[in-house]
Parts: sequence; C-alpha cells; structure tokens
Amino acid sequence: MKTFKDMVEEIRSEVPEIFPWDLDELIEQKKELLLLDVREPYEFEARHIENSINVPRGLLETACDYGYHETHPLLAASREQEIIIICRSGNRSVLAARTMKEMGYKSVSSLKTGIKGWNDSELPLVNLHGETMDPDEADRYFNAPIRKDQLAP
Repeated sequence: MKTFKDMVEEIRSEVPEIFPWDLDELIEQKKELLLLDVREPYEFEARHIENSINVPRGLLETACDYGYHETHPLLAASREQEIIIICRSGNRSVLAARTMKEMGYKSVSSLKTGIKGWNDSELPLVNLHGETMDPDEADRYFNAPIRKDQLAP
C-alpha cells in the first residue's frame, strides 16, 4: 500500500519545481505567469499569493477542460502558458502538475515548499480582501499542530 508521501515522491522527479525566491523574481520581472493555487477555498481565502487563482485539487481536471460546470475559462485556455502550481507545502502541487502535464499543459511547475516556504521566505501573502497578512501570524496558521486523532494508531 502506498502512502500519500510515497505517491508524491514517486512522481516528484517528473515535475519541475521552483523555489519561492525564484518565483518572486519572476513575478518582479512581470513575467507572464499563471499562479494556480490548488488548496481548498478556506485555505486560499485565509492566505494566498496575490494575483493567484484558486482551483481546488479535487476539481482540477474538470476546471482544466471546457464543457463542465467547474470549467475555469482562464485555466482551460492556458495550455501554452507558464503555470506555477501552489499548495500548502509543495505536495498537492506536484500531483496537480503531473495531472496537468498529462492533460497537455506545456509548462507547469510546482512551488517547492509551497505557500509555507513562501511565507518562511518572508514574501507577501494576502487574504481574500487583498490585505497583506502578517508573516508571524501566517506562520502560526501554517504550523498548527496535527490533532492526536489525525496521527496513525
């Protein structure tokens, strides 16, 4: 039986990864990027990278294709565009990048270390209202302890 970590590590070598500081440099250069955050809406609303779009991992495949209620027109039309996929720690984004490559997206990369690493690098995060979030507060949010019932018996 494979674990989530096993699945991610098995395909990590197939997916290009970019460090937070390199993504920040691309953003500063005003490079044409699509920032795709695949976290759940409540996570995105709390803290995200400015100008990113949110498509939860569970809706990704139908959001990438036309003809579905979940279709995200910008995403469906961006198969040739450079896309950086973002999640909490850089695992879900690896899975999403592989899926998108299989769906014909030409240039997808995963944000290595995810939004946690972005915050650890003291790069700006905003909330749903576009307000800049305090990095220390975000650090507490991202490092909340795992509950006892979420640990293996």
